[in-house]
Amino acid sequence: MPSCQNCESFVTEAYVRVFAPQGMESVRVCPRCEDKLRDGAEIRQARSSRGN
Repeated sequence: MPSCQNCESFVTEAYVRVFAPQGMESVRVCPRCEDKLRDGAEIRQARSSRGN
């Protein structure tokens, strides 16, 4: 079962297929991550909290 490397939340295989770098089986950050976000092909610290 794929999970986020940052927060360990479950992600679907479809999400991994779209957002993980080629050759990786999990994503580095997901929508549930409050402290990081994707910025193109890179990962960066969030400038503000994205908590729900």
